[in-house]
Formats: sequence, structure tokens, C-alpha cells
Amino acid sequence: MTEPLGTPGAPKSLPLILARELASSLATPMFLLDPGGMLVFYNDAAAMLLGKAFAELGEIPSGEFGTALDLATPDGAPIRLRDSPSGIAFFERRPAHTVLMATAYDGARRTYEATAYPLLGGAGEMHGVVAVFWEEAPAERAG
Repeated sequence: MTEPLGTPGAPKSLPLILARELASSLATPMFLLDPGGMLVFYNDAAAMLLGKAFAELGEIPSGEFGTALDLATPDGAPIRLRDSPSGIAFFERRPAHTVLMATAYDGARRTYEATAYPLLGGAGEMHGVVAVFWEEAPAERAG
């Protein structure tokens, strides 16, 4: 018997496995959610910005992950998790991009650009969400 989706250690689909392989090969910060909303991986580049290696954190519900990051707009207004790029990709099944602020696990508050898109199969089935993000340079915020 397999574990239900959204639980640590649940079986992963081939597209999600391939996305993890891609993420682990890139210097672009990236994280992955499974179709049940579990954070199942982030790469070393993301760990540098998040202040904690994925091996230390492990698989956790995306809501817990998002709450820990304390997401906000650049002017400080809180962002509901479902309104973040990964939330939009997950709940609305469409790509999304925004600028947001987040607090890393090391306590650093930074401004990021974030893009997320759903991993949809040929029949429209949800395999998960891929999110890429990068720290916005201070000059970019001023302009």
C-alpha cells in the first residue's frame, strides 16, 4: 500500500522525479511541491538563500514552509500562501510571477523575484509545482 499524497516519503511521479534531477543540476534556486502540496525538494542554490539545507529540513507541508518564510509584498503587506506564485500554480494550475519579501531560516529578510508553474501531465493531471526564485538586487528595487 502506498502512502497518500502530501505525506513525507509518498511515491513521486516521473515528471516530479525529473524536475528534481533538473533542479539538483542547476545554480538557479528552485523548489518542488508534490501534487498533495508537500515541499519535496529544494536545491543547493535555494538553500543558500533560504539559510538551511534541504537535508536539514526534509519534506514538509508547503503551508508550513510558506508560513516559516513570512511572505509579504515589497511594501510589507502579508501575502496569503495561495496568492504566492507557488500557491497560484498549485490552486489555479497556471504559471505566476511576482516580487515578494521572505524571511530565510537564518533570519535574513530579502526581496525576491519568484516564478512558479504547475507540472501538468498530458491528460491535465497535476504532478506538482516548480518554483524558481532569485534575490532581487538593491539597484533593481530602486529602479
